[in-house]
Amino acid sequence: MEKIADLYIRVSTDEQADKGYSQRSQQELLRKYCEINKITVRHIIFEDYSAKSFNRPAWKKYLQTLRRYKHKTNLVLFLKWDRFSRNAGDAYQMISTLRRLGVEPQAIEQPLDLSIPENKMMLAFYLAAPEVENDRRSLNTFFGMRRAKKEGRCMGSAPLGYENKITENGIKYIALKEPKASQVKWIFEEVAKGVFNTNQIWKMAKEKGYVKSNSQVWGILRNPVYYGKIFIPQYKDEESQLVNGQHEALISEDLFYRVQDVLDGRGRTYRAKVVVVEDFPLRNFLICPDCDKILTGSKSKGRSKYYAYYHCRNGCKHRVNAQQVNESFEEYLKSYLPNRDVKELYTCLIMDAYNKQAITMGSNKSEILKQISDYENKLSYARELLVTKQIDSLDYRDMKEEYNQNISKLETKLTSKKSDLEDVEGLLDIGINNLLKLSESFKDKGWAENRDIIGSIFPENLTFENSSVRTKRINEITGAIYQINKKLYRNKNGTKKDFSSLSRQVTAKGFEPPTLRAEI
Repeated sequence: MEKIADLYIRVSTDEQADKGYSQRSQQELLRKYCEINKITVRHIIFEDYSAKSFNRPAWKKYLQTLRRYKHKTNLVLFLKWDRFSRNAGDAYQMISTLRRLGVEPQAIEQPLDLSIPENKMMLAFYLAAPEVENDRRSLNTFFGMRRAKKEGRCMGSAPLGYENKITENGIKYIALKEPKASQVKWIFEEVAKGVFNTNQIWKMAKEKGYVKSNSQVWGILRNPVYYGKIFIPQYKDEESQLVNGQHEALISEDLFYRVQDVLDGRGRTYRAKVVVVEDFPLRNFLICPDCDKILTGSKSKGRSKYYAYYHCRNGCKHRVNAQQVNESFEEYLKSYLPNRDVKELYTCLIMDAYNKQAITMGSNKSEILKQISDYENKLSYARELLVTKQIDSLDYRDMKEEYNQNISKLETKLTSKKSDLEDVEGLLDIGINNLLKLSESFKDKGWAENRDIIGSIFPENLTFENSSVRTKRINEITGAIYQINKKLYRNKNGTKKDFSSLSRQVTAKGFEPPTLRAEI
């Protein structure tokens, strides 16, 4: 019977570089074997794909050809069995499939007569050896990457805002890359404010040059790499952990956890931003006084013109004239805006009040340290329970993970309090400048375009009832400015201005002023 063979030539980039398994050398050896053994060559199949499975483009196409044109060939030849497969289980199934199609697979450098039962033991060895080699290589890579992570190195492709680099010694690392780093930092800062949802922040980021998809924003916001940590996942008895990275942090740890609180619903009211419509600049800032739902806005047609209303939905019939609300809110907002002429006075007085309040922060610091100590004692007690076998290792692992997370958050809060004392003057200057910007926009009737600043002034939603605007809480700085404004207003018209009591007044009220209202 005439022997007709198809030649299967497979190579991967690594093997071509490491072992010299080039396609040309395989083809030469296979053709020479066929000439010596008087075998007719029908087709040559070239494959540049991994042999971990048979999900390979060229092989799948070849198999379809065999099924369509049966008995056109009776051999498929390759150099070694690892060219055929590196997975013993898949290889046995494929050998059975080929035999049903009348084709016998054979490795010319490791020939086996599979009709002899003992040769199946050699086949098992030939097939298992490359699989073991693959598994060992994979395991070495896994442990190498895990060890590098424990050393604080970020492995794989750099996250957005960073780029992969290599030192002169060949050590890989990641470094900040502009302008993407600034874009990512801006996203974190916007989410931490709790004013806009991630979808709207993504749309605003696109205008600044951000090119990734909306879904990838969540991956960015949850990635500890941005505050200088490397996450090491759990493996067998080793618990998951965060280690300090060798790279430069893009954001502070405090900012990262504030973002997590917002995403998890523990932060401030997470309000969706809407497209600003001229007649409804407060849409999605107002809540219904009857059912506490967010108000929307629309226009109703009268006899001669359209009238704008903020109104509720889903069965609630509450509605209020939009112009009336807008005018009331504008007057209400003006009471919180600083006067540019006395900007330095605001800064000095609020700083004076803040420094006095910083004394009380010492007690807060002591409270945090006490909580940290309590969790450490609980962890120590859980360790004793494990040693005395009163709890099993799984319970101890869960308790340890929970306590360590709480300790980490408390330490972050402690660090943020220290940094607040150092940075408050610069942040205060930025805050007052933003309020001055909003104050200037009143002259051009453009305050509606500053919804982000308005959202930071009023962390919680507004209510309009009985011709007045109300809110439960306002921003601490603007609350202090409101109290200073009231004092300045009383001392106008040529009376002597006594500013010595202002800092005491701000301190007495604190940075969380009571509910205020503006009436029309």
